[in-house]
Amino acid sequence: MASISKNADGNIRILFFSIDKKRRTIYLGKVTKKFAEAVKLRVETLAASLSAKMPLDSETAAWVGSIGDELAAKLAAVGLMLPRESRELQTFLDNYISGRKNDGHTKGATLITIRRVATDLVTVFGADAEVRTVSVEDAVKFKQFYQDKELAGATTYRRLKMARMLFKHAVKLKLIVENPFADVKGKNANPAERRHYITEDTTRRIAQAAIPIWRTIVALARFGGLRCPSEVLLLKWVDVDFASGRMTVTSPKTEHHEGRAYRVVPIFARLKPYLEDAYELAAPGEVYVIGGEQGNSYRETTQGDGGWLNANLRTTFEKLIRRAGVETWPRLFQNLRASLETDLMVSHPIHVVTAWLGNTPKIALGHYLQTLDRDFEKALRGDAVSNAPTTQIPTQTEANAKRPERTTSEESPSIVGVLSDPVRSGPILSKCQSGPGGTRTRTPCGTGF
Repeated sequence: MASISKNADGNIRILFFSIDKKRRTIYLGKVTKKFAEAVKLRVETLAASLSAKMPLDSETAAWVGSIGDELAAKLAAVGLMLPRESRELQTFLDNYISGRKNDGHTKGATLITIRRVATDLVTVFGADAEVRTVSVEDAVKFKQFYQDKELAGATTYRRLKMARMLFKHAVKLKLIVENPFADVKGKNANPAERRHYITEDTTRRIAQAAIPIWRTIVALARFGGLRCPSEVLLLKWVDVDFASGRMTVTSPKTEHHEGRAYRVVPIFARLKPYLEDAYELAAPGEVYVIGGEQGNSYRETTQGDGGWLNANLRTTFEKLIRRAGVETWPRLFQNLRASLETDLMVSHPIHVVTAWLGNTPKIALGHYLQTLDRDFEKALRGDAVSNAPTTQIPTQTEANAKRPERTTSEESPSIVGVLSDPVRSGPILSKCQSGPGGTRTRTPCGTGF
């Protein structure tokens, strides 16, 4: 239990026994009796929680997060809470970035994004602003800051997500009670104008105009589905097994997910000739598929703060595309991967394709897979077979119309399957057969499925 004491000068203090059974004192100064009583109750709760090694209830946790720095320092001095970090926005952001930089697993590209968002937060709110003064209205204002810059929707989404993560950390540190960015989100969309399907012919034109090392880079991205530059530059010859037709791809982007540090990918038929040529041209003892002096140079640049962003393959690739007489497209390397994933979906189930490409069905559907003209043409030709039951029976031929009706029940028979008629481009039913007990069912004819 805690008690309240008042000295001759009118200063109020709270006395309590800490977890080590020693008497502790919190000096509140000249405050009202009501305030002192409120603090006393919280002190008792904090002390009891520490003694029982139980987490704080939500109301007390919210109170701890809402009190001023002066009272928080007094509570920390007697061991009732951890010392509070600075609530100044700039100091908080600097401390967070320093922690991420030294954690050993945060990627350089991620740090660049964190720094960019941190700079924007300081620009909008001011370096001296307190973290706890940032409101939901301020978070909406921050979103408008990006919209006024006319950034791509996906870019705004990622940066707001980063801001939300930063303030979530502030909640964790009990610098604030609630995250002002919790419900302030952008739209993570991949607009149609950002999607581009690169045909095999276009890819071959680019490859023919390229030097050997770039011919392999393009092939690994378009015909192998590897992320470029990270997965392409890390692929080693020891990971390429021509005998089994498989290669093991190291994936820095997904390595922090359990079981996704690497994946096994087929050496697709269209990729194989390019890999075989690269193997023939490789110097004896070469470790990397993208090897030689240029390949090593690309990898060396990625050791800086920017990580894989430093590889800067985009500029060279754009020159290569123009040299081949092809127009450049958005998301140069990602659309190469997306084109392969779109091709593979024609003949393989989505869980297999995404396992090979190293993404998820949700990401594939939202950002990779594309609807092409050939899909419409296929539908018009009647190539696509539907397994859905039809609701309308086609008109009988004249000969069938003269046959006596054998159905005795008023109920329509259930339809088990439909076939595609290449002439009429529509579904036709199979012949009726009698089932057990005289019931009639429709069964598929032949092996059209």
